Formats: sequence, C-alpha cells, structure tokens
Amino acid sequence: MENDKVKFKNDFKVRIYSWVIRLIKFIDGLPKDSTCLIMGKHLLRSGTSVLANFVEAQSASSTKDFINFFTHSLKSANESKVWLALLRDVGKGNSEELKFLLKKLTGISNILTNSILTLKKKR
Repeated sequence: MENDKVKFKNDFKVRIYSWVIRLIKFIDGLPKDSTCLIMGKHLLRSGTSVLANFVEAQSASSTKDFINFFTHSLKSANESKVWLALLRDVGKGNSEELKFLLKKLTGISNILTNSILTLKKKR
C-alpha cells in the first residue's frame, strides 16, 4: 500500500513536470506581440508555480504546511487555466496544443483538489 502511494506521488510529479515542459514550449511558440508577451509571462509564472509548490509540499514540516503548498499549487493551476482560456478565446497560439494543455491541467487540478479534501478530512 505504501509503495503504491510513493509510486503515485512520483508518477504525479512526472505528470506535472511533463506538463510544465510542454507549457514552456507552448509559451515560447506564442506570437511576439504585446498581448502574448504579457499573458505568456503570467502563464509562465502560474504554470511553473504548480510544479514548484507541489515539490515544496514534499518537504513540508506538517500536514497543515503540506495542505497549504497543495492549495497554492491548485490556485496556480486555476490561474493558469484562466490564461490558457484567454489565449484560446482570442485566437493566440496553437489551438490543439491549448486544448491539450487545458485538458491535462484540469486532470492535475482534480487530483490536487481531491488530495486537499482527503487530507482535510483526515485532520
């Protein structure tokens, strides 16, 4: 059972990491107009924060601290969804890649949400 948790945690970290790599490549491919430069910077910050806060949670000093890092990761994911949706709706960037990034981010968000709720119930 414990090995399953460790494997899931490692797989989930790889999943977020892979998503961030793909996000960075997407941002690098955006047009170089003022809209994309500004939105791309915001998206880069929020998107990489999803991973950074997840990694920080792994060395949390308490369950409360762990939940806080997961919550920050979820908030960053939600912000990233907004930037991706705006780029999609104004026709900036590859539409298929945007669709993929949003779909994968929704899955990541769902796991973070379920983890937070489970941890809060255990407290």
